[in-house]
Amino acid sequence: MASELVRTVSQVVTKAVASPTPTSAVNKVPPQGGVLEGANPVHYDSKNPIIIFIIQAGIIIIFCRLLHYPLSKLRQPRVIAEVIGGILLGPSVMGRIPGFTAAIFPTAAMPNLNLIANIGLTLFLFLVGLEVDLRFLVSNWKIALSVGLAGMALPFGLGCAIAVGLYDQFRNEPGTVPIDFGVYMLFIGVAMAITAFPVLCRILTELKLLMTPVGIIVLSAGVGNDVVGWVLLALCVALVNAGTGLTALWVLLTCIGYVLVLVYAVRPAFVWVLRRNRALQDGPSQGDIALTLLIALTSAFFTGIIGVHPIFGAFMAGLICPHEGGFAIKVTEKIEDLVSALFLPLYFALSGLNTNLGLLDSGIVWGYVFGVCAIAFFAKFVGAALAARVNGMVWRECFTIGSLMSCKGLVELIVLNIGLQAKILSTRTFTIFVVMALVTTFATTPLTSYLYPPWYQKKIEAWKRGEIDWDTGKPLDRPGSAIESVHFDKLQAQKVRRLMVYLRLDSMPTLLAFASLFGGKPDKPAAKRHPLLEPTTSVGKETEMSESNGEPPERPIEAYGLRLLSLTDRGSSVMQVSELESYTAHDPVVNTFRTFGRLHNLAISGEVVVVPEPSFADVLTSRASESDLLLLPWSETGGMSEQGVIQDKTTRGKLATSEYTAFVHSSFEQATITTAVLVNKNFGGSKNKDKKRLKRTYSSVSLPSTKDQELVAPIADRSHHIFLPFFGGDDDRAALRLVLQLAENPEVTATLVHFEIADERFGQADTKSPVAITSVKTTAHETVSATPEQDSAFFAALRASLPTDLAHRVVFETVPSADPVEDAIARASAEVGQSPKNAGDLVVLGRNASRTLAGVSGVGDGDEITRAGESLGAASTLGGLAEKVWEAKVGASLLVVKAGVRAREGGLGIYGYGI
Repeated sequence: MASELVRTVSQVVTKAVASPTPTSAVNKVPPQGGVLEGANPVHYDSKNPIIIFIIQAGIIIIFCRLLHYPLSKLRQPRVIAEVIGGILLGPSVMGRIPGFTAAIFPTAAMPNLNLIANIGLTLFLFLVGLEVDLRFLVSNWKIALSVGLAGMALPFGLGCAIAVGLYDQFRNEPGTVPIDFGVYMLFIGVAMAITAFPVLCRILTELKLLMTPVGIIVLSAGVGNDVVGWVLLALCVALVNAGTGLTALWVLLTCIGYVLVLVYAVRPAFVWVLRRNRALQDGPSQGDIALTLLIALTSAFFTGIIGVHPIFGAFMAGLICPHEGGFAIKVTEKIEDLVSALFLPLYFALSGLNTNLGLLDSGIVWGYVFGVCAIAFFAKFVGAALAARVNGMVWRECFTIGSLMSCKGLVELIVLNIGLQAKILSTRTFTIFVVMALVTTFATTPLTSYLYPPWYQKKIEAWKRGEIDWDTGKPLDRPGSAIESVHFDKLQAQKVRRLMVYLRLDSMPTLLAFASLFGGKPDKPAAKRHPLLEPTTSVGKETEMSESNGEPPERPIEAYGLRLLSLTDRGSSVMQVSELESYTAHDPVVNTFRTFGRLHNLAISGEVVVVPEPSFADVLTSRASESDLLLLPWSETGGMSEQGVIQDKTTRGKLATSEYTAFVHSSFEQATITTAVLVNKNFGGSKNKDKKRLKRTYSSVSLPSTKDQELVAPIADRSHHIFLPFFGGDDDRAALRLVLQLAENPEVTATLVHFEIADERFGQADTKSPVAITSVKTTAHETVSATPEQDSAFFAALRASLPTDLAHRVVFETVPSADPVEDAIARASAEVGQSPKNAGDLVVLGRNASRTLAGVSGVGDGDEITRAGESLGAASTLGGLAEKVWEAKVGASLLVVKAGVRAREGGLGIYGYGI
């Protein structure tokens, strides 16, 4: 027996020694050389899934970005490209290539892709909650309630009706579970009634409708629609996951209790922590971001374990985050790029991968496709439009609201994916609703642009203000209108009373110094006495001051500062639009302008607006339509961005920036009021002109000390000298009026030289050049530019009627000129820059004369550049004379003025001292 046992053991050992290959093959370590050892990178390895995930993510992101480029030209949101990209990568198109799906999207690898996508979805719903500002709903609750309810009730009811046919036709398809018709009907109704709030915000912002009555109504109704839709969807998912009706009731009650805990317990404690950490004042730290994300994930975990989808918990966590101090925006900025650039494309591409257009293979199925699309669009359209009409909107506004509320977007796709995961929808039904979401979202932007174009917005705003007749579009004759202004005192009628300034961070010193000149000479205040030492009288301080002056105080100039921030494709940028009041109240640039203006005898207001960068000129000119002067600074950074590093080489070639030149050119062309562009060169003493410092050599290891930094002394001479070469034309007249108003400031002196050109070609160019506006058509009448003789009479009349208090600071001269460009530059060099220690000098030019003189004197017509189709240059925008003056380095800033329509309407005697 023992011998047999020994024989058996020896045989086993012999076999193991003789054939070691199978055992070693099992224990062999995976090839460490990867593809260098012949490994297949697309082979799915459950122990190392990162390689196939990177391939999948790379293909999806690149594919979706390529699709978004052409779709963005049609103003379509990125979700359209992501879903279409998923459809193309799925079984509908690319999946028909043999081996493609098995190699790139194998079934075994899909759980990992689905996990990453759902993590991104959870974070995205948290961002949606941050974006939803319930203050819109509270402040506009009446109209939001009516539009929101009507916009949900009608599509919900019709959705329940079509759910009968969908339930009977597709309930037994593969991939579904037996479900009660009531739950199925509730889900279909929610899918029909919901509105995509995040996509809606972006569409409103890109179309510049967010701050219009239409935009406010849609945004308020969208907030309520979104919240109610998510609540109904949570109820639907709870009913599907619950085994019995009693369980569903417990789930619903638990959700309600959890919401109350979040609002009344978690939120106060969270806000207390943020206030203690100064996160609301100084922005969230990394620890605050970690705490915020932990609350979001914990909330998602809780709603997930009680039978509701985790995204509802993340959404509620976003709703309770405070918006004070821009906290919600700052949190969004920290995490939105990763979510939007990586996670969301994966999720919506998965929606496309689950969409199989090949299942739409019969007439009955296509009938349901058209029926679902028609109900989803027209039910929303009609319901929201009728509710808006009841609230007093005109029909075209109502139709615009209806088309915007019918937008489904990515929220609809999230709802559909939840239905697919819960096995409420089959793949065929899912595909039907995905087509509906794409159609309604795609149609929103072009339909809104057609129904509510910019010209109609301006017309209806003017009609609501009582300025025009609705049927004819002609202005109503009212006292004080531009038509009757000739009957009033001409001096006061055309002075700048309302000034609009484009606030740029890089140009603030210059803007503040120039705007302060409009403050004039403030009244010298009386000597102050301590309140306890001042005798008590029955006369108030204001009454006492007015009696001592003897004259009523002059009305101050109204200065309105507008700061434009570029709208990007980030969600935080859209959130800035919805919180503009907070941004305007705390923006440091606007507040600096307010404070400085009030200290310099100006009535100040300011605002921050977030719009796409190509719309900057349009927004500025439209907002400035009620002002008398629009002031634009020339960029100091070399481009549209305010945050660029300002270098000496960029300031020397600042007129060569084609990007900013195009913006200024567009502003000139669109503006209806007098517009001035200020090209800075040490105006206001913003740069030390004479740097006389001792040179010091540093070794390779020494560091400069802050003690060695140069101290800039206060400006002892605060005066400015202005030189204006006058050639005639509307723009030169507007420039002359502006200089005379600036000269009312006691720190300003001015030299006004009328160059009489013997060559008659200038007069012909002024009246025939395409850049000279000789005939200005308005809604009321038509005016024609004056002749050179009238310009001479205008200049002479101003000289003769110059007030006494300006006579010692303003000099008028008339000189003949054979070469106006050279003569103007030579005289400018002699006039300005002679006091290097003053607050900066200024050369003022009329834009039309600056451009026309270029052709007369052989400098080159700036319009030739634009006619040739090349990029805009300084000559085509500011004029050839302005470019030559700047290149001559005359030692002064440059102000180029273009007259507005109202300045041209007054003819010869618009602005006269006693004319």
